[in-house]
Amino acid sequence: MRFRHPDGSTVHLAYCTNVHPAETLDGVLAQLRDHCEPVRRRLGRDRLGIGLWLARDAAAALVTDPAALRGLRTELDRRGLEVVTLNGFPYQGFGAEEVKYRVYRPDWADPERLDHTTSLARVLAQLLPDDVTDGTVSTLPLAWRTAYDDTRAARSRTALRTLAERLDVVAELTGRSIRIGLEPEPGCTVETTADAIGPLTDIGHERIGICVDTCHLATSFEDPHTALDALTRARVPIVKSQLSAAVHAEHPHLPEVREALAAFDEPRFLHQTRTSTARRPAARRPRRGPHGRRAARRLPWRAHFHVRCAAPPRPSPPPSRSSRPHWPTWSAAPTRSPAIWRSRPTPGRPCPELRPSTRPTGRRHRRRTRLSTRPVDGPRPQGLP
Repeated sequence: MRFRHPDGSTVHLAYCTNVHPAETLDGVLAQLRDHCEPVRRRLGRDRLGIGLWLARDAAAALVTDPAALRGLRTELDRRGLEVVTLNGFPYQGFGAEEVKYRVYRPDWADPERLDHTTSLARVLAQLLPDDVTDGTVSTLPLAWRTAYDDTRAARSRTALRTLAERLDVVAELTGRSIRIGLEPEPGCTVETTADAIGPLTDIGHERIGICVDTCHLATSFEDPHTALDALTRARVPIVKSQLSAAVHAEHPHLPEVREALAAFDEPRFLHQTRTSTARRPAARRPRRGPHGRRAARRLPWRAHFHVRCAAPPRPSPPPSRSSRPHWPTWSAAPTRSPAIWRSRPTPGRPCPELRPSTRPTGRRHRRRTRLSTRPVDGPRPQGLP
């Protein structure tokens, strides 16, 4: 869906399809039929934005077969769907029974990652609606930190510079600008927004920026205002944001809290857990849990488990809650949540006038700014902000 921001810009809200496994083009088409179109109809909208996940085989089929790409575009139009962003983080096998560390392979030191991301950019340039000239692709934050040495770091830098050149070519040939966002995640070489500044300023290209996932940011105990200010000062483009909350345990040493956290234990994905102290600035790495130092057992924990933005996580008794009070307010972009939040814009854009909504969050009062506007494509659905 599209929303008109008070500054005149269009805000795209998208439903991410990576929650529905599909490794092939046929699987993607089935997603549109079985999930995306029903969501659009339930919301009562003429069109719905979706954030497609295209696995390696699906992307390869589209980039090598123009007829298949035209067929996908036709199917999107027929079902009242539009695509302005792709999830390029998982390469393949995201619906497997056990994903865990496989999601970080291949990394940016491997040529397969560059080729796949290039294919995604080429595909997205053809899928964008006729009245949209900009698209985004989120991607792996370089690599999982284990075995990532100077040699692999140099390969990654070379790959990103090559990608930037290819994106310029795509823009020249199609008139569409596709931007790539590294998505910081706990445990990766780029774990926080602070970690992203160095590599991205080293590349120094307007089409290579950052994708801010608020669950990842909350898990690492980053202060959103500090993070956003640092990215703005460094002139790092915020090309996309993904909104969800992390699980927060205020008193992890209590048996009832451990029991609540155990309800979220599942074997498919990694659920990195972090803790931090008031003495440690948010930009520095927090202590690891749950098997860190003894002192960390009495400090709050946050776990990398994507939970709904609009409600506390379930199943979960009161000792465990979502990290919602610590949400950042980021520039609006395609998200996987029905909540849209906007803050200071990326460098070069005018700062919009927004209506602030305040509520206390512990010892300090943080200002929360929410977008207050109506959809461009129709009346506001129930349940949306």
